[in-house]
Amino acid sequence: MPIQSSFSTLLIGLIFCLFVGCIPSNVYEKNIAIPSTSWDEKFVPEYDFNITDTTANYDIFLTLRHTDAYPYSNIWLQVNSQFPGANKDSVIKIEIPLAEANGKWLGRGMNEIWEHRMPLSASEKPLHFSRSGHCKIKLHQIMRINPLPQIMSVGIRLEKK
Repeated sequence: MPIQSSFSTLLIGLIFCLFVGCIPSNVYEKNIAIPSTSWDEKFVPEYDFNITDTTANYDIFLTLRHTDAYPYSNIWLQVNSQFPGANKDSVIKIEIPLAEANGKWLGRGMNEIWEHRMPLSASEKPLHFSRSGHCKIKLHQIMRINPLPQIMSVGIRLEKK
C-alpha cells in the first residue's frame, strides 16, 4: 500500500506541474548577452512581444548585469519603441543609476557580478496599451565611451499590474 500511495502522490504532482506549466505568464522577460562583455554602440539589442490585454496596466524594467569592474555609476540609454496604435516610434534618452554616490552598487550582487532591475520609463506612471498587437523595443547605449566595458547582458521585463 505505501508504494501505491507514493505513486499516486507522484502522479498527482506531475499532473499539477503540467497544468501550471500551461497557464500563461503575466510577465515578458528577455535578456541578451553582450558579446565579449563590451557593449559596442553598433550592437542594439531588440525585444519583440505581443500585447493582448488592453485592460491592464504594465510596468517595464531594464534588467542589466555587469561585473564589479564596471567603471561608471550609471548608464545612459536611448530607448526606441514601437507600440500598437502609436502614430510614430517613441524615442527617449534615459539615465539609469547603478550605484550610490559613495560607489555602493544598487543592484543585487554575487561575487563580482551585479544585477539590476530598474524602471525603464521617463515617468512613474505604468504603461497602458490602447490597442493589442506587436511591440518592439530597441536599446542603444549612448555613453561617451565605446565600447562600454564590463556589461554582461541587458534585457527588458514587462509585468502586468
